[in-house]
Amino acid sequence: METCDPPRVRSCWRVQPKMNYNLGGKRVWVAGHGGMVGRSVVRRLNREGCEILTVPRAQLDLRRQKDVEAWLQRHRPQAIFLFAATVGGIQANDTRPVDFLYDNLAIATHVIHAAAETGVEKLMFLGSSCFYPRLADQPIREDSLLTGPLEPTNQWYAIAKIAGLKLCQAYRRQQGRSFITVVPTNLFGPGDNFDPDSSHVVSALIQKIHRMATQQRGPVEIWGTGAPRREFLFIEDAADALVFLMKHYDAEAPINVGGGQDISIRDLALLLAEIIGYKGEFRFDTQRPDGMPRKQLDSHQVQQMGWNPQVGLREGLRQTYRWYLDSLNGVRPGNS
Repeated sequence: METCDPPRVRSCWRVQPKMNYNLGGKRVWVAGHGGMVGRSVVRRLNREGCEILTVPRAQLDLRRQKDVEAWLQRHRPQAIFLFAATVGGIQANDTRPVDFLYDNLAIATHVIHAAAETGVEKLMFLGSSCFYPRLADQPIREDSLLTGPLEPTNQWYAIAKIAGLKLCQAYRRQQGRSFITVVPTNLFGPGDNFDPDSSHVVSALIQKIHRMATQQRGPVEIWGTGAPRREFLFIEDAADALVFLMKHYDAEAPINVGGGQDISIRDLALLLAEIIGYKGEFRFDTQRPDGMPRKQLDSHQVQQMGWNPQVGLREGLRQTYRWYLDSLNGVRPGNS
């Protein structure tokens, strides 16, 4: 069955058939379980009745091919969520291009290849919305991939993610492997990275605004003009979507998962100031890069399959700030 989105004329969406990959009783490896996405998916998988496999980075360096192959030969997972990656915001991408390109190329190559060699039934590779063209039509459709230049500030990471996607597609075409790629929008929530040198925009703003609010001084400095628009998805919604798609999606094309609306960086800062209680000013450093002018994903396909987010932006930001306060106060933070 095909349906067309009336405002668009380039192509039609193909609605996925109601297939089901049953995770119950399967050995499922969450590669990258220590990150925000991995931890959330592990919690979500606890409801699926599967055996969850994890391995710390100190015990298995995914950049070492022989080690990855040996680990998969020993543990024989039947399904893999491949979330492990070197990640960060604009500053980290700009100052550590080798890490973002080499690390992510190596991780994707080694895990995807070893999964095929050991007969893994299904693998999900986590793509990135930054691998779409810088000036893609908005909201960004999956078929805009490779139709224009990348955003220079995250090109290293984007190229590695495109390579991982293409490798999954290559194994599908040549060997019939059930390897899929899911593209989430900007994620945030409890357990996020609040390191000022490597954090993404929500956690970076929370950290900056809280510091100025508690020290009663300002202004809060923000990179860029504040005009770029970004879409956000709460991490628990993202985890639910990822498990849903592992069970119900099986196609070569990537599939987007978004929150449904976008917001300017300026308005995001004002919303966080309201939540945190900051009454001071903001100073936008226009000498710093903005990144993509707008980045909102078209999530038409996953919505047609029956999945939608449940947590709105304001509530998600409240929960995230509460978690951040608990971590600062020495409370062992929960994740919700």
